[in-house]
Amino acid sequence: MLRYLPFLLVLALWIYAFIDCLNTPEEEVRGLPKVVWVIIILLFGEVLLGPVAWFFAGRPRRPAPGPAWTAPDDNPDFLASLNRPKDDEPER
Repeated sequence: MLRYLPFLLVLALWIYAFIDCLNTPEEEVRGLPKVVWVIIILLFGEVLLGPVAWFFAGRPRRPAPGPAWTAPDDNPDFLASLNRPKDDEPER
């Protein structure tokens, strides 16, 4: 079973690159037209040149996600809410 592992990894990378290329919108593809990338992936997939070239040169770069979460001690709204009395609690 272990001797089939390299073949399965190459096949998985080949299929992933092909599907990723097909699902990428035409205007986001870098370098070459999308049809050319599909042909490159299919023709050179066995030796990993096609999929590797797609991932490094053709695939669109995704912008890094911004900070989605702020720590409570950095959030001014949270800090201000600590000083406000709650509606159901009597004042001390």
